[in-house]
Amino acid sequence: MPRVLSQDLRDRVIAAIEGGVSCRRAAVRFGVSAASAIRWRQLALRYGTPAARPQGGDRRSARIEAHAGFLLGTVEAKADITLVELQALLAERGTPVGIGTLWRFFDRRGITRKKRQHTRPSRIDPTS
Repeated sequence: MPRVLSQDLRDRVIAAIEGGVSCRRAAVRFGVSAASAIRWRQLALRYGTPAARPQGGDRRSARIEAHAGFLLGTVEAKADITLVELQALLAERGTPVGIGTLWRFFDRRGITRKKRQHTRPSRIDPTS
């Protein structure tokens, strides 16, 4: 994963570029790649600062979270519904999602979709 370079370095590169130095020459002067200097300049022009944008995180769950009420209501109405059936219902509503997306939706809420019966723990050997 790429490392985030300091804000001070970014500011100095942008100050040099704004002072009339080309992006490539500023990159050589400060020991960074030309692509980084160009990207930082674009960030400065677009957002007013070359600060690093937040990395990682969940950016796609909002799509399924919009249907949370429907999904939870459906599971409450039919407790033994499968993820494949839920996937088909969402596709009918115009929101095609993957099984993994549905699994993560229920995992965030601590809801399991196991179909097998729970067995009593063994007194002789540990069960998995």
